[in-house]
Amino acid sequence: MIPPIAALNALVVTPASRGARTGNRTTALRLAAILRGLGMRPRLAEQWQGQPCELLIAVHAVKSAVSVLRARAAHPHMRIVVVLAGTDLYPTFAPGPDAFAALAAANALVTLQPRALDVLPPALRAKASTIVQSATAVRAAKAPTFRACVLAHLRPVKDPLLPFAALQFVPDEVPIEVVLAGRALSPVAAAAAEAALALDPRARWLGELPRRAARTLLASSHVCIVPSGAEGGANVVSEAIATGIPLLATAVAGNLGLLGDDWPGLFSPGDARALGKLLVRAASDAAFLAELQERTCALQPMVAPAEERAAWRRLLENLDRG
Repeated sequence: MIPPIAALNALVVTPASRGARTGNRTTALRLAAILRGLGMRPRLAEQWQGQPCELLIAVHAVKSAVSVLRARAAHPHMRIVVVLAGTDLYPTFAPGPDAFAALAAANALVTLQPRALDVLPPALRAKASTIVQSATAVRAAKAPTFRACVLAHLRPVKDPLLPFAALQFVPDEVPIEVVLAGRALSPVAAAAAEAALALDPRARWLGELPRRAARTLLASSHVCIVPSGAEGGANVVSEAIATGIPLLATAVAGNLGLLGDDWPGLFSPGDARALGKLLVRAASDAAFLAELQERTCALQPMVAPAEERAAWRRLLENLDRG
């Protein structure tokens, strides 16, 4: 007899340790909250090491592959779902043997934006579905000066210093500040950030912020910049949409899958000049900023928490029917 969803003993595994503020840990915490909303009492772990569970949700195919393979070998009938991270998919989908075996062993795969389905081979695409990450709105007073925020840890794929470089293409008379919040993951990254700050007084780096402070920074900003070279479906995009903060984002699949090909605030990865022009336009053209905000707010139903919760319920019910 199949137990109801609420009765399932669920475990969410993620390679990110407790207390980390990385994307994988954030995703795992959000999934646990969704499962609690479905009546479960999920636990979190960095890997599966024999913990009893009937449902295993693994965040990041590559880094959680060992957990998935061990669990499947020990329990052939366990329900296993793998959530694909951006680095699982981009810049190219080329999983190693363990990661590919883990994807094949899973009952279902979840991507965070629909473009990700395009890179999967047919056999994996058949059991994959997209569940966009939800978010709730945050309210905060707008900064007195036009503020563009960047919420990203300092690592190459996120290209978080590109907005600082873009300031060289923003005339001094344009009142603007670019504020970066994120942890430097290496001394080299920290040194690069400090060097960028020295070049323009309009650049600010706050380091890593607690989640509430980061969301307040977002809400107080006039635009949010997502400068990544690759994304799987960034949670910050959902956060900005929910709060109604206009987005300037790279034209990469992970962003296009959420925003659309015709998004008015797109620029090419690594193109500081193009980003600079968008910043000037957003800071000085009220009609353009209003259009960006209107387009952003129009996407809010996509990131509604009830929609994400219902999608996970459907997925888990389909696992049982399957």
